[in-house]
Amino acid sequence: MKRLTTALVAGALSLASAATADDLKMATVAPGTSAYLTMSTMATLVNGNQDTHNITVDATGAASKHMIDLAKGNLDFAMTAPVLYKLMAGKKAMYQKLDEAPELAKNLRLVFWFPWGPAHYITYDEDGMTSLEDLRGKTVFLGPPGGGAWNSAHGWLKAQTGMTAGEDYKNFKGSWSSAFQAFQDRQVDAYVVGGVPPFPQMEQLTATSKIRLLGPNKAEVDAQTPEQLAPTKAAGRSLNAIDPAVYGGGVTNEEPVYTYDVWVGVTTRADLDEETVYEVTKTFWEAVETERATTPWLAHITAEFGIQNGGLTLHPGAQRYYEELGLEIPEGSGS
Repeated sequence: MKRLTTALVAGALSLASAATADDLKMATVAPGTSAYLTMSTMATLVNGNQDTHNITVDATGAASKHMIDLAKGNLDFAMTAPVLYKLMAGKKAMYQKLDEAPELAKNLRLVFWFPWGPAHYITYDEDGMTSLEDLRGKTVFLGPPGGGAWNSAHGWLKAQTGMTAGEDYKNFKGSWSSAFQAFQDRQVDAYVVGGVPPFPQMEQLTATSKIRLLGPNKAEVDAQTPEQLAPTKAAGRSLNAIDPAVYGGGVTNEEPVYTYDVWVGVTTRADLDEETVYEVTKTFWEAVETERATTPWLAHITAEFGIQNGGLTLHPGAQRYYEELGLEIPEGSGS
């Protein structure tokens, strides 16, 4: 896994220098997350299996901002999430001051959904914290300010403990990369990130430190109120457990930790021509099938999962390929 991740990161970074006349721009979140791994792999596979299109990847910033840039025509592909798209279309949360948000949302179309993974509330075991309540008074990174990840992480922590960022604990403001470095430098007490276990950032941390995950166990979840579990009921969310055993002793929890799980997606512009999106979608999925045998984590990336109804309509080019596969397009997903 580590060797594969290193190769993919190097390959994705090299994409930025390969601009062509048919250059397609993709934005995603920072390296180390499962979202970056999936989207950079998409670009690598597409670029390596056809000669017509070249995808360059920018892995900085927040998905909420990327979606605005995409809708305005400054990008060709970006990450989204069911909840994030709903907020944009409804001019809510981070979009409440953007009057054009609902109109911009109309220019977004789905390519496919994929698992972001369960949220890991990460601390160092030596710090002695054993529950989410122990974050009271601590410095916590929930995600980039104004991003969908921040809203999700804050919502779960508030539902579980009643605590609010800036009042009950310090809200560390930074990018994914700067916050991860700050956590390693012990300037941040807890770092929150989602990923399908095991994912690169957790592997990096557990290679040198003992890590503890904060969250309720099975008995505690079973005793919780509907209000406490409400963040797991939103679109694109579910309740899931992280088995510490997957980290080979690097995580000190003795039993599974329950948290919210998220799925996200690759979105494109409605006005990007159908043939381009069709060719990119087809090339990606055909390459994925070839790579599955040697790349185990791709088992989580499937076309069947990718077309489920998350509130965002498929781009006609992507839908054409899924129909060619013989997949039934769920109601609400078709263009």
